Amino acid sequence: MNTIRHGKSRRTETNLGAERDHFDKQQLSSIGKAINSSEMPVKEKHARRIILGTHREKGAYTFWSYALGFPLASSSILSWKFCHVLHKVLRDGHRNVLQDCMRHHSSLVEIGRLWSNLHDKYGQLVVLYTKLLCTKMEFHVKHSEIPANLEATDEVLERTAGTDVNNVFQLTVEVFDYLDAELRLAETVIRQLNTSIAISTLSSGQCRLSPLIQVIQDCSHLYHFTVKLLFKLHACLPADTLQGHRDRFHDQFHSLKTFFNKTRDMMYFKRLIQIPKLPDSPPNFLHAASLAKHVKPVVVIPDEYEPEQQEDDDDDPEPLIEVSDVSTSSLQAQPQQLDIFDQTFGPPNGGFDDRDLQIERLKQDIELLRAELEKVKSEAQRYITQLKSQINSLEAELEEQRAQKQRALVENEQLRMELEATRRRNAEHESTQAVFIEAENRAQSNEQRYNKLREKHTELVSSHAELLRKSADTVKMLSATQQTQEEVERTKQQLSFEVDRIKHEADMKLEEQKFEMEKLKRELEEKMAEVMRVKGTLQSSELTSVQMNSSLTAVQAEKERLMRSVSEKEAELSSLRQTAQVQQSSLQTERERSSRELGELQGKLQEKTSLEEQLNQKLLDEQFSLLQGTITEAENIIQDAVAKLDDPLHIRCTSSPDYLVSRAEAALGSVDKVKKGHADYLSNMGDAGGLLRALTQFSHLAGDTIINGSATAHTAPPDHADRLTENCRGCATQSLLFFKDLKSKTTLQRADPASIRAIVQKILHLGQELRPKGMDVRQDELGDMVDKEMAATSAAIEEAVRRIDEMMDQARKDTSGVKLEVNERILNSCTDLMKAIRLLIISSTDLQKEIVESGRGAASIKEFYARNSRWTEGLISAAKAVGWGATEMVESADKVVLHTGKYEELIVCSHEIAASTAQLVAASKVKAERNSKRLTVLQQASRHVNEMAANVVASTRTGKEHLEEKETMDFSGMSVIKLRKEEMESQVKVLELESQLENERLRLGELRKKHYEVVGVPSEQVSEGNGETTLLDHPVTMSPKLSKPALFKKPSLAHKPNVPPKTTFK
Repeated sequence: MNTIRHGKSRRTETNLGAERDHFDKQQLSSIGKAINSSEMPVKEKHARRIILGTHREKGAYTFWSYALGFPLASSSILSWKFCHVLHKVLRDGHRNVLQDCMRHHSSLVEIGRLWSNLHDKYGQLVVLYTKLLCTKMEFHVKHSEIPANLEATDEVLERTAGTDVNNVFQLTVEVFDYLDAELRLAETVIRQLNTSIAISTLSSGQCRLSPLIQVIQDCSHLYHFTVKLLFKLHACLPADTLQGHRDRFHDQFHSLKTFFNKTRDMMYFKRLIQIPKLPDSPPNFLHAASLAKHVKPVVVIPDEYEPEQQEDDDDDPEPLIEVSDVSTSSLQAQPQQLDIFDQTFGPPNGGFDDRDLQIERLKQDIELLRAELEKVKSEAQRYITQLKSQINSLEAELEEQRAQKQRALVENEQLRMELEATRRRNAEHESTQAVFIEAENRAQSNEQRYNKLREKHTELVSSHAELLRKSADTVKMLSATQQTQEEVERTKQQLSFEVDRIKHEADMKLEEQKFEMEKLKRELEEKMAEVMRVKGTLQSSELTSVQMNSSLTAVQAEKERLMRSVSEKEAELSSLRQTAQVQQSSLQTERERSSRELGELQGKLQEKTSLEEQLNQKLLDEQFSLLQGTITEAENIIQDAVAKLDDPLHIRCTSSPDYLVSRAEAALGSVDKVKKGHADYLSNMGDAGGLLRALTQFSHLAGDTIINGSATAHTAPPDHADRLTENCRGCATQSLLFFKDLKSKTTLQRADPASIRAIVQKILHLGQELRPKGMDVRQDELGDMVDKEMAATSAAIEEAVRRIDEMMDQARKDTSGVKLEVNERILNSCTDLMKAIRLLIISSTDLQKEIVESGRGAASIKEFYARNSRWTEGLISAAKAVGWGATEMVESADKVVLHTGKYEELIVCSHEIAASTAQLVAASKVKAERNSKRLTVLQQASRHVNEMAANVVASTRTGKEHLEEKETMDFSGMSVIKLRKEEMESQVKVLELESQLENERLRLGELRKKHYEVVGVPSEQVSEGNGETTLLDHPVTMSPKLSKPALFKKPSLAHKPNVPPKTTFK
C-alpha cells in the first residue's frame, strides 16, 4: 500500500510539474508573440492567454519575469506593444496584478524617461503611455475600492468619495489628472495618424490605434465619475470656488467629444467597439436638476466568435476540460496492459482480437465527441455572447431606470426647492411690502408713538387721579374711623364716668348705709342705754315693770324691725354691687370690642397707605420704564444716524447747507425742551410726559441733523467736511452719553444736555459758513434784477462800442504806418466782437421772454423768477460776467493802443468774454424748449461770438509779431568758455522763468479755488491738473467774476542739446 501511495504522489508531482512547464511554455509563447518589434497590432488571442494566465496563477509574476527580459530600450514599437499588453493585463487581469505591477513602477518610469530624450514618434507615444500607466496604477492603489477596469457602481463611487468635502475635492482632481493622461495619449496618437501615411486599415495604423480601445473604455467611466463628483461638490461648495473645476471639465468634455467623434468615423473601430455619443453641451452643474439629464456613456464591445487561423501547433486554444489528456492516458495505459497479457499468454486468434475493433470504435466515438464538444463550445460561446449583449442591454436599461429614478428625485428636489423659493419669494414679497408699508407709515409712526405715549400718560394720570380719589376715600374712611374711635373713647370715658359715678353713688350709699348702721347702732346703744336705764329704773321701781316689759317688747320689736331694715339694706347693697360688677364687665367687653375694631381700622388704614405707596411706586416705575423705552428708541435713532456716516451707499446722498441750518436750529430748540422736561421730571417724577415728548422730538431732530450734516459734508470743502463729520459724530456721542445718564437712576440727577447744545451750535455755525455767499438777495427782487442786469449789459456793450470808435479815431491821429495798421486791425476785431455780443444779448433776451411766457402759466413774471431762483441767479451772473468782460476788454484795448498795456491782457479778455457768453447761453438753454427757433438763433449768435473772439486773439497775436523786433543772435566771436558761461546763464534764466511760471500757476489755482468757495461751490467739485480747472455742476451765482479759461501747460525745459563743437580751420 505504501508503494502504491508513493507511486501516486510521484505521478501527481510529475503531472503538476508537466502542467507548470506547459503553462510557462504557453505564457512565454503568448508573451513573445504579443510583444514584438513588428508594426502590427497585438492579437486578441495572445493577450487573452496572458490574461487567463494571470487568473490561473493569481498574479502577474510570470508575465513580469518574461517581460523584463525584453530589450525595451532598443525598440520603440516593442515598448509600445509592451505598454498595450500591460494596459490590458491591468484592466482584465487578476486583482493581484496591480500589486505585482506596482513593484515595477520604477521600471516604467525609467522607460518613459529614456524615450523622452529620443526623437521618435513611437517613443513620444511610449512616454505618454508610461505616464498613463503609472497614473492608473497610483490611482487604483490609492483607491482600492475602484477596480482597474473602472467598472464601479455609483454606490462604490459614493463610498470611495465619502462625506468629507475635502476628500471629494481631492478625488475629483485625481480623476481629472487620470482623464487628462488618457486624452493626451489619444490626441497624440490621432495627430500622428493624421500626419503620417498610415490609415486605420493598414497594420501600421492599427498598431497605433489598437490601445485606444482600452482608452475609450477608461474615458467613458472617468467621464461619468467626473460628472457625479462635480455635482456632489456643487451641492456642498459655492459656485465661485469650483470655477476652475468647471473650466477644466469643459476643456476635457470638448476634447473627449472630439476624440469619440473621430474614432467613431474610423473603419478600424466600427467592428471592434461601439463608441457612445456625448451630449451636445456639457452638464450645467449650477442647476441640480441637470443631474437627471445625465446618461452614463456605455461602451459595448461585440464578443463575436471569429476562428483565427493558427500559425503553428503551439497556438491551439487551451481547452476548458482536459479531455484529451484523460483519453490519451487511458489509451496509453491499455497498450501496456495488452503487451503484458500478450507476453504471458500470447496474442489470441492469431494476433487479432475484437478489442482492437472496439478500440477503433472508441477512437471514432472520441473524435465525434470532440466535434460535438467543439460545437457545444461554439454554442456556448454564442450563448455567452447573447447573454453578454442581454446583460449589457439590461445594464443599460437598469442605468436608464436609475437615471429616471435620479431624475425623478432631482425633479422632486427641484419642485421642493421651487416651492421653497416660491415661499421665500412670497416671504420676501411680504417683507418688501411690509417695508414699503413701513416706509409709507414711517411719517405716521412717530405721531402714533407719541399718541400712544400720550394715551399711556393719560391713562397713568387717570389711574393716578383714581388712586388719589381712592386715597381720599381711604383718608375719609380713616377720618370716619378716627371719629368712631373718638366716639368710642368718648363712650368709654362716659362709661368710665358713669362707672365712677355709680361707684361714687354706691360708696355714698354704702357710706349712707354705714352711717345709718352707725346711727342705728348708736340708737341701739342709746336704746340699750335706755334699756339699761329702764332696767335700772325697773330695778328701782318694780311698779313700773309692766310698763317696762311693754316698752321692752316694743324695743324688741323695734330692734327686729331695725334688724330687718339692716338686712334689707345689706341685700340692696349686694344687689347694687352685683349691678356695678355687671356694668363693669359689659364696659370691659365694650372696651375690648372697641379695641379690636380700632385695630382692624388701623390695619385697613395701613393697607390703604401701603397700597397707595405701592401704586405711587408703580406709577414712578412705569414712568421710568416709559422713559427707558423712549431713551432706548432714541439711542437706536441716533445710532442708526451715526451708522449712515460710514455707509458706502450714503456717500451718494447730498444736502444743502440751508437745510442743515434749519435742522440744527430745530435741534437746538428740542435741546431746550429736553432740558425743561428733565427739570420738570426731577421735580415731579410721577409725570414724565414732557420729558418723553422732548426726547422723542430731540432724537429725530438730532438724527436728521447728523444725517444731513454728513450729506452736506459730501459736497463741502475738505476742512469743513472733516470738521462737520467730526462734530456730527461728537453730537451722536454726547447724545448717547446723555441718554446713558438718563437711563440710570444714580446718574439721572446730573444728566445735562449742555454739551449737546454746544456741539449742535458748532454744526449750525459750520452750516452757516457753508451757505453760498450770493444768497442774500430776496427772491421777490430776482425778476427786477434780471431785467436790470440785461439792460446794464446792453448798455455796457454800447459803451464799449462807443469807446472803441473813439480809440480808433485817436489812433489814426497819433500813429501811422505799421502801428496804425495793427491798431486798426485789433480795434476792428474788437468792434466786431462787441457787435456779435450785442446780437447775443438780444437773442438771449428774446429766448428768456419766451421761456418766461411759456413756463409761468397763471403766475406773474416775478413769481416765475422767484420759483426758479437758481436759474434766475444763473442768468444774472452770466449777464454780469458779459458786461464785466466787455468793460475789461475795452480797458485792455485802450492800454494796447496807448502802448501801456500788454497784448496778453487783450487775449485773456477775449477768452473771458467767450467763456461768459458760453455761460449765458448755457443758462438760457436750461429751460428752453428743444425745438425753439430762438434757441437756434441764440446758438448761432454764440458761435459767431466765438469766431469774433478768435479773430481778436489772432489779430492781437499777428500785431504783436509784426511789432516785435527779433534780434539776430551772433555767437561767432565767443570763445568756448564764454559760450559755456552764456549757456549757463541762459539755463539759469530759463529755470527762474519756469519757477515763476509754476508759482503763478499755483497762485492761479488758489485764486480759482477761492473763487469757487466764494460763489458756493464745494472744493471736491473742482479738479486741478496741469493748471487746468474743471467745474462740475457749477451753480450759477450772483458773483460778477467769471470762470477762467483753461491755460495750457508749457512743456518742461528741454535737456541741454548736444551741439557738436565747432571745427576751427587754420
